[in-house]
Amino acid sequence: MAKPVVAIVGRPNVGKSTIFNRIVGERISIVEDIPGVTRDRIYSSGEWLNHDFNIIDTGGIDIGDEPFLEQIRQQAEIAIDEADVIVFLTNGREGVTAADEEVAKILYRAKKPVVLGVNKIDNPEMRDQIYDFYALGFGEPFPISGSHGLGLGDLLDEAAKHFPKHGQKDYEDDVIKFSLIGRPNVGKSSLVNAILGEDRVIVSNVAGTTRDAIDSQLTYNGEKYVIIDTAGMRKKGKVYETTEKYSVLRALRAIERSDVVLVVIDGEEGIIEQDKRIAGYAHEAGRAVVIVVNKWDAVEKDEKTMKEFEQKIREHFLFLDYAPIVFLSAKTKKRIHTLIPMINTASENHSLRVDTSVLNDVIMDAVAMNPTPTDKGRRLKIYYTTQVAVKPPTFVVFVNEPELMHFSYERFIENRIRDAFGFEGTPIKIFARERK
Repeated sequence: MAKPVVAIVGRPNVGKSTIFNRIVGERISIVEDIPGVTRDRIYSSGEWLNHDFNIIDTGGIDIGDEPFLEQIRQQAEIAIDEADVIVFLTNGREGVTAADEEVAKILYRAKKPVVLGVNKIDNPEMRDQIYDFYALGFGEPFPISGSHGLGLGDLLDEAAKHFPKHGQKDYEDDVIKFSLIGRPNVGKSSLVNAILGEDRVIVSNVAGTTRDAIDSQLTYNGEKYVIIDTAGMRKKGKVYETTEKYSVLRALRAIERSDVVLVVIDGEEGIIEQDKRIAGYAHEAGRAVVIVVNKWDAVEKDEKTMKEFEQKIREHFLFLDYAPIVFLSAKTKKRIHTLIPMINTASENHSLRVDTSVLNDVIMDAVAMNPTPTDKGRRLKIYYTTQVAVKPPTFVVFVNEPELMHFSYERFIENRIRDAFGFEGTPIKIFARERK
């Protein structure tokens, strides 16, 4: 189920990043009163009245040396491509400018719902300043103040009216959806072709050939799958085409649609810092993960090479200690047959639900083996545990005082659960709650 996407569009210095941070609820974008200063994350999640959605801050797109109006145009057009609803942001203190009118012209052609926000209306006396903005042709302007958080509720109410009614359910429940993520040129497209047995995706040695997520349907041993190939992710901070920066956004959306994520690493080049950053996206999203080491045919090896490489992966990807590792070659198709069974295992464990009574037996045995910690004379008491969700498996441990649940003891409980039930390939979430 894909979340609706909201894009914040507008000329520089109208407060896009401030509004973005208000909606997201944390300070993600860098905010300074200088046009074009946003250089950080431009994509995050928000929630409003039981509506979950993704939000894009177009101010984060560095267009390079393009002229001022051309930058605005490119930012707006990319947002139009990605968004279900567009928030067109203007500056109430400065009134309607020529640049606002340029943005409006682009949005007229969008055929997407547009909600007009007039920012920097910091007190009720300034509300008369919004009427000029009716001339932009998008209906009622919503007066808001990013710095004080005023008026955002009305703006989001209007945006939510235009969300797709039930999200987008692409495929049936029994279809396993998996995506391939990784930096450019690690062989994701070649791997898709090897799995499909046909040249369905363009394969090239030029980094970044794949621009968008591409779905391919597959039936293997009677099971149905959908492969979501994504554009390669480049290192943040490099100067590259705008579409490359948005390839990260598309990859994140592909992860969101997936049951299982294949983190593809170049076996010939080895592990670099960017591989960890990319894998972190899948882990943070709570998806099942399989680590795939591609180009294994090009590696000079002896009987110890695979074990040593696996050890390096475990050292670098401590947060993915649950993820199985597959070594293969998309080029020669060697060991390709090992991949689908591993995807099946990860998918099954991602949606595995365990019996409450058996779960509590495991937890009580764990507590008997390693008694709960104490702090200043108070001891943690565990009353019972229950699984409350799948994809990923999520457990609530009811205790006397949640703050006594140290992360190391939580980790101990997770390890005992994994020892008892497996859960290979999937993250586990554990929450301590006070028993009322």
